Amino acid sequence: MNDHQKLDAWIDAHFDEEVRFLQELIRVPTDTPPGNNAPHAERTAELLKAFGMEAEKHPVPEAEVKAYGLQSITNLVVRRKYGQGRTVALNAHGDVVPPGEGWTHDPYGGEIVDGKIYGRAAAVSKCDFASFTFAVRALESLGAPLKGGVELHFTYDEEWGGELGPGWLLKKGITKPDLMIAAGFSYEVVTAHNGCLQMEVTVHGKMAHAAIPHTGVDALQGAVRILNALYAQNAKYQQVTSKVEGIKHPYLNVGLITGGTNTNVVPGKVAFKLDRRMIPEENPQEVEADIRRVIAEAAATFPGITVDIRRMLLANSLKPLAGNKPLVDAIQKHGKELFGQDIPAMGTPLYTDVRLYGEAGIPGVIYGAGPRTVLESHAKRADERLDLEDLRRATKVVARTLRDLLA
Repeated sequence: MNDHQKLDAWIDAHFDEEVRFLQELIRVPTDTPPGNNAPHAERTAELLKAFGMEAEKHPVPEAEVKAYGLQSITNLVVRRKYGQGRTVALNAHGDVVPPGEGWTHDPYGGEIVDGKIYGRAAAVSKCDFASFTFAVRALESLGAPLKGGVELHFTYDEEWGGELGPGWLLKKGITKPDLMIAAGFSYEVVTAHNGCLQMEVTVHGKMAHAAIPHTGVDALQGAVRILNALYAQNAKYQQVTSKVEGIKHPYLNVGLITGGTNTNVVPGKVAFKLDRRMIPEENPQEVEADIRRVIAEAAATFPGITVDIRRMLLANSLKPLAGNKPLVDAIQKHGKELFGQDIPAMGTPLYTDVRLYGEAGIPGVIYGAGPRTVLESHAKRADERLDLEDLRRATKVVARTLRDLLA
């Protein structure tokens, strides 16, 4: 039996334990917002300690977290040093969007039905707390001589932008790995992803009684004028094509609108929040400048309104770094053997924390436990689920990859 087969056998023998570990992680809520995520980090550290893994706890100062719009963040780092050589980081995030409505299973139950585990973050991405932890445990079970080391980075603000998760760990100099793998899905290895610009636009008019609307300035009508201009721009984005497989074109979404005071009052203020996804070929500064131009030109056609624009988030795209080839090659090789199909290297229209490692010069890829598509996983929808066989096989792929990289 070679080392890869020994890894597979250990994971099979401990798979029920891995599933129970994931269930425990699902059962501690990490809804973001409100983002009170320190209790989950404490529970994770407790579970890791039972495996003989000491997790460093790195609480982000309360004032920083509050200013960020969340309640508590404690990032975890587990360091496993085997010898001289490169360090490979494995990053997964524990924060999740709130469950919402329509569930037929307890979003925090970790129920298993027909070979699938259900719960918020079952697929994105508490599952990779499990796959990465058990891949490292399997690796260490070999007792084989290894070079370098592995770090587990379990962070808690990916849904909020990542700046107080991996971004904070990197800026503080707490970690600087040579390579990294971040939580992903099992049927592809992602080497590039979109960027994201989020902005809040506030349109100011003048309130008035609905019986004499001419005495006011309708902020909602002004906002509609701006929205129509943005949607017209969105149609143009669809004519732009990315050269990265898996990424199509830029697009814009307005996801939240608030305003007005009462039915019988001309609205004096309306605000909306927009999300502009940027393909890797785009320049973020140029994209933001163009959005501001479109808004200003549309606002100028509606006399009496003024507009405030606030940037909420600017997440750069992930572009492949040359040093990621060993990661891609190993994952594709073992993924094909274990899943019985090619594992393509491609891009994704999502944006993730991996960009922060890339900006720090650390080559990385996205790979982990999950289905073929986000839609299939029900991520960010009711009844999020994960096929347990995908968890099992992804754990084996990651363990084998680590063995190759650290041999």
